[in-house]
Amino acid sequence: MHTCEKIYTDIPIGHAQHRHAGHCRFVHGHNWSFTLTFACDELDDQGFVIDFGGIKFIARWIDENLDHAFLFAESDAEGRKMLAAFPHLFKAYIVKNCSAEGLAVHLFDVFDKLIREESNGRAWLKSIRVGEDSKNFAYFSK
Repeated sequence: MHTCEKIYTDIPIGHAQHRHAGHCRFVHGHNWSFTLTFACDELDDQGFVIDFGGIKFIARWIDENLDHAFLFAESDAEGRKMLAAFPHLFKAYIVKNCSAEGLAVHLFDVFDKLIREESNGRAWLKSIRVGEDSKNFAYFSK
């Protein structure tokens, strides 16, 4: 198996951990990073797992959906009320779980699908590392 990595950094995203007993339950944000590890069994005609110049669609997806967004957990009833009352204040992105771990699972599925489609199934996402600022990371792979 061949692998390569692409890192997307300094993506400002807000969230609140509504089930957390500590300060993470308050509205706050991080400069997030996503490290994507791609894999394939056979390199392409250029000798690449993926052509980094050919995956600009991932940066566009991040920009359109996550840059300056606020993550809302599906189960956060108060967050949903806040969004309903002030929709103009949020670029909302709703996920099952808005922790770094939850975002890693969600984004793995999103990016894996995109890469498989773009490469006609030749390449896939092997793993993802999601960073909250520069100190805290969550990993997910299938």
